[in-house]
Amino acid sequence: MTQQPFSRPGAVDLSGLSRPAAPAAGGTSPAATAQGSYSVEVSEQNFQTLLESSVTAPVVLVFYSPSRVPESTAYADEVMSAIEAYDGRFLAGLVDIDTSPTIAQSLQIAQVPLLMVILEGRPAAQPIPGVLKRDEIDTLLNQLAQGLTAQGITSRHQPLTAAPSGDEEDDAGTPDPRYAAAQQALENDDIDGAVAEYQRLVDANPADAEAAAGLAMAKVLQRTQGADLNAAREAAAADPDDVTAQTLVADLDLLGGRVDDAFDRLVDLVRRTAGDERNQAREHLLGLFAAVGNDDPRVLRGRQNLASALF
Repeated sequence: MTQQPFSRPGAVDLSGLSRPAAPAAGGTSPAATAQGSYSVEVSEQNFQTLLESSVTAPVVLVFYSPSRVPESTAYADEVMSAIEAYDGRFLAGLVDIDTSPTIAQSLQIAQVPLLMVILEGRPAAQPIPGVLKRDEIDTLLNQLAQGLTAQGITSRHQPLTAAPSGDEEDDAGTPDPRYAAAQQALENDDIDGAVAEYQRLVDANPADAEAAAGLAMAKVLQRTQGADLNAAREAAAADPDDVTAQTLVADLDLLGGRVDDAFDRLVDLVRRTAGDERNQAREHLLGLFAAVGNDDPRVLRGRQNLASALF
């Protein structure tokens, strides 16, 4: 990886990285005590999974060292705090190179602190060394978000922690009134109304995973209204690289319970296509992941297969 000239203050050479200094006694990293919904302490054990999650939305890696650059710990905490405000648009991965030196070595990180944006498993921009001020962090994230939106990349990470709510009913079977209008629309076979209701909930709270899943499934129902399965399969078989034909069959397979078949069809399409068509197939597949639920083992397998197809 080509490194930028290090012009910002606070960067320290890591030529001795193979012999990391021990963390200060009693010290804790910011991630060790953080309660953020969109931040994770990175280790050798979860690093690959973190890279795979960058298929959904960008991961911002922050490399810091409590022993070599004590102020870098506060910087990592500052980046984490800034990312929390974006409700899943980014995920912060905090890499303490004192405890996980092999990650820095594998990415050829020469100095700390350093910020690196990962998208689809690869660096999306030149890494930024040194300590950024909070307003500079906010400007960077705003520019990234705007650029992603312009490219049609609007997916979000699911929150890693769920905040407890004092309004939750003790009876797990009691329907949540927030979703009543959308669910009633589905019962009335008003698919467009259900999409509108779920969209309203997601716009109000992008971190509402249940509303996001409901919206994704309602959109599947909306796209498949009036579709003929046999005709759809014939069209897809006649043109294997037709994104519209393939995504329609994937939607129908999902509704028919053939979840793995739906995922595999679109993973293969991603593998065969390029450019806008590839991005369209990838975005559609991410929507199906959301409809099924990110904790479903079939989705976890699908994400791994998608990562393999992309990289």
